[in-house]
Amino acid sequence: MDRRWPFVVFIVLLIALHLFLRVGLGLGFWVPDLLTVALLLAARRMPAGYASGLGLAIGLIRDSVNLTTFGSDAVVLTILGYFGSRTRDYFVGDSMFFLAIYLFIGKWVHDALYFVVARVVGVRDAVSTLLIEAPLAAGYAALAGLVLFSAYRAFARER
Repeated sequence: MDRRWPFVVFIVLLIALHLFLRVGLGLGFWVPDLLTVALLLAARRMPAGYASGLGLAIGLIRDSVNLTTFGSDAVVLTILGYFGSRTRDYFVGDSMFFLAIYLFIGKWVHDALYFVVARVVGVRDAVSTLLIEAPLAAGYAALAGLVLFSAYRAFARER
């Protein structure tokens, strides 16, 4: 029996949940960034090329909703998928402590790269964006990712 399909379903559900909550219900910034969480979790289990492709696909999905900076998230998530996959070579294991740090840093790097690529705010807002808003969003996404991944592990009986 193939043991990958429950994880693939989990990643697809994260993407669908993000789109349903943020776009369908219009909750906006109240919803954690589940697209980045889904990419970071999937990238740990994929080769770098596939993780980059998944990042590109997820980035295009997010960019289709935000037309002002079209393509920026596709570039950022492609890079993040590649480097997220490469962390498997340097950090072994999936403890909750490591996962919390991994998701926090991954989301913060996403926001920092997006800030550089999209240039959506002025230079005066750089400090508040990168040092206040991005860490808060990263902590929120990491917490949501830990809760949802713990639920997945319990459901899939995965250690």
